[in-house]
Amino acid sequence: MVSSSPAPSARGAAPDPYGFDTVVDRHGTWCTQWDYVEDRFGVPDLLPFTISDMDFETAPEIMAALRGRLDHGVLGYSRWRQDDFLSAIVHWYATRHATAVDPGSIVYAPSVVYQLSQLLRLWSDPGDGVVAHTPMYDAFPKTVAAHGRRLRECPLDDWTELERLLALPDTSVLLLCSPHNPTGRVWSGDELDRMARLCARHGVAVISDEIHSDLAHPPHVHRPWAGHGGEGRWAMITSASKSFNIPALTGSYGIIGDPASRDAYLRQLKEADGLSSPAVLSLVGHIAAYRDGAPWLDALRTYLAGNLATVAGRLREEFPELGWEPPQAGYLAWIDLRPLGVDDEALQRELVEVEKVAIMPGATYGCPGRVRLNVGCPRSKAVMGVEALVRALRRLTREGRGPGAHRGGA
Repeated sequence: MVSSSPAPSARGAAPDPYGFDTVVDRHGTWCTQWDYVEDRFGVPDLLPFTISDMDFETAPEIMAALRGRLDHGVLGYSRWRQDDFLSAIVHWYATRHATAVDPGSIVYAPSVVYQLSQLLRLWSDPGDGVVAHTPMYDAFPKTVAAHGRRLRECPLDDWTELERLLALPDTSVLLLCSPHNPTGRVWSGDELDRMARLCARHGVAVISDEIHSDLAHPPHVHRPWAGHGGEGRWAMITSASKSFNIPALTGSYGIIGDPASRDAYLRQLKEADGLSSPAVLSLVGHIAAYRDGAPWLDALRTYLAGNLATVAGRLREEFPELGWEPPQAGYLAWIDLRPLGVDDEALQRELVEVEKVAIMPGATYGCPGRVRLNVGCPRSKAVMGVEALVRALRRLTREGRGPGAHRGGA
């Protein structure tokens, strides 16, 4: 049985009606982040700030719906093409993102990366170029390479390079991450329109991974690609798994604008891959999230913003030269450490061997000199993470490995 206990709360802290301060012991639950941290870092029992799931229990409305479905007792084959699931997605986009979605344009998949794989097969040939922004979610290059396509990397704000890459005759797909992982960048409507025009001009299809879309922090507003893609070949691929912390249920969905492409995708799903029957608990979770989970999600975003503000305040105190600001979306603190001049490998040794924490190195996403700190957790844990990072950086800069060598203190 998994035990839980409340974390110490700051005096005068805001009310926590959903128990985000509660520390839940995830050990022994086959948890990738906690039980298998050794797989990536080579050392067991590290305090992890790694893979992008959260340490929070999901919304109580989702738990109640799952229990109700399990109480029925029969877990037979199911269908995703049914009104409860499709109308919940339509409702969510209308109320949350001010976007009208045709229920007939919705498709199902076991995961977002599965959708990416199938759409790459559909809209490109082996050897074709696939453009994506750097830094880059580490599953993108692996998936592109596994399908024999060539990844073409574009710096995040280099529009000249983006157009050059899209204009290459064998570029077939723009793989967009919106909001962007790992930086948390939220694309503006003007930027999305500009990308859409470029892709239309050069005949490039767009696959927009929007799995972090519900976690934009005000005043930033996520804008679904469905509102910008026009008549071209495009797909939005997403899930409630990130925003409601239900990735273990599996399941995702997409919106494909072009009917012919949608039909081809669904033939592959059902006839080639035999995936016509979805994970029924995933359907239940999505429906409950999108119908009843908005208050929980709003409270979550407020709590995450507090965690990120805590990280920002601590870094400003110790290393003002970093100028770090919280991301525009999500719970992943992407921190550029290059102004300190610390060595990446030395930093990871300090974090793993001395501090006993696991924090993702920027090289994982193609950009050395940074780290990605997951603060989707109780604030007490987020504080432990940033303090461990600060101590490691203090030691390295004090030893003359960066411009912070003048600092004293332990």
